Amino acid sequence: MFAERFHSLIRGETRGIYGFLARRLLWFASCGYGAAMEIRNRLFDLGWKKVHRVEVPVISVGNLTLGGTGKTPCVEYLATFFRRQDVMVAILSRGYGASHGRNDEALVLEANLPDVPHLQNPDRWTIAQTAIEELDSELLILDDGFQHRRLARCLDIVLIDATLPFGYNHLFPRGLLREPVRALHRADIVLLTRCDQVEETTLREIAQRIQQVRPTLPIYRTRHQPVCLQNSQQQTWDLNELKHHPVAAFAGIGNPGAFFATLRRQGADLIATRVYADHHPYQRDDVAALHQWADTLPPDTRIVTTQKDLVKLRLQTLCGRPLYALRISLAFMDSAQERELHHRLLAVLDSSVETSPGRLQGCDRSTDSD
Repeated sequence: MFAERFHSLIRGETRGIYGFLARRLLWFASCGYGAAMEIRNRLFDLGWKKVHRVEVPVISVGNLTLGGTGKTPCVEYLATFFRRQDVMVAILSRGYGASHGRNDEALVLEANLPDVPHLQNPDRWTIAQTAIEELDSELLILDDGFQHRRLARCLDIVLIDATLPFGYNHLFPRGLLREPVRALHRADIVLLTRCDQVEETTLREIAQRIQQVRPTLPIYRTRHQPVCLQNSQQQTWDLNELKHHPVAAFAGIGNPGAFFATLRRQGADLIATRVYADHHPYQRDDVAALHQWADTLPPDTRIVTTQKDLVKLRLQTLCGRPLYALRISLAFMDSAQERELHHRLLAVLDSSVETSPGRLQGCDRSTDSD
């Protein structure tokens, strides 16, 4: 498929004159993209592009690279934390890849966080006002917000996937970087995700590169913790189900290899896999192809996908084989780091003052780097 061929190309695995010329063309395109990003960021840094502030705290969750770093589990983690503090939370996102008004991330978060509204619109300033004025939101979580600098925030959390930290060290489209690594100077916290899937030496190398940009930037290690299997009807099964049957898996996310690795770490005998592009919009032909694929698998096979894929398919079986999603949550490798993050999150609330009953005022940062 195209996604696999593209990754093979930018990894340098596609050889010959075609590979060389294609990477050269992508490099030239990345220069133009990088120049445009640099100009845009400079306009914000100089104050020539306006930063809009709202009256409640805003926390941004974003990344440096295209593809899946685990933003959705992180957003769910933060929203759950603040709901436990009895804070009215709303999630704001652009809605990339939306179909019929809601994209896969929104559908997953709505299923996992039924009491947290999720508003989607490329104009996040407008939906921020909606969340505050119409939903009485006291704190906003900006999903995929690191490059969205128009809306000010109190805390910038940047996720870096330890299995693919710096997007093959090139800007898009030559690589997967959305911004140069030096953009981390705007971050307040880095969460390394999927740390359990790489060696300690790799984690230290990632941290060293981050600290070259900003030596004091806090870096917290996390993993994606499988919770259970569930079907499209929200019925759940223990993860041991993966150990007692052959398993086939497919995914349309940014880092499908990490998803397959997670299944194997749970003891799954993964006999077949399929990969789709990130945010893949499943059509009738795709469903028919999945049924045909499933028909080639042993009858007792359990087919597993991601929550983001299952909320779009809404199927309980594929050709008679049960179809599950693997539900995951964000977990910290070090409880002391988790407590430190909690202190920082609570500080966001402490830095806000009451302006009216039930309403928190947005915190003001000393640098307008948002």
